[in-house]
Amino acid sequence: METSASDVKELLLRESEEFQQLCRRHQQLDERLTALTAKYFLSEEEKLEEITLKKKKLAIKDRMAHMIRAH
Repeated sequence: METSASDVKELLLRESEEFQQLCRRHQQLDERLTALTAKYFLSEEEKLEEITLKKKKLAIKDRMAHMIRAH
């Protein structure tokens, strides 16, 4: 029987400290990004932070996807 990606994700969440940390960090970045996008106007620093957060989130998501595929 083939294991689905969501099953592997659940397994990694239970058993992998690295995967748990990546999930927590992704959630933190998402919360900050949500706070920024809720603003009507962003300063230049906030615009740069928004771009940086998106890149970091994507890198974390890519790492998590790699871990799922490798499992």
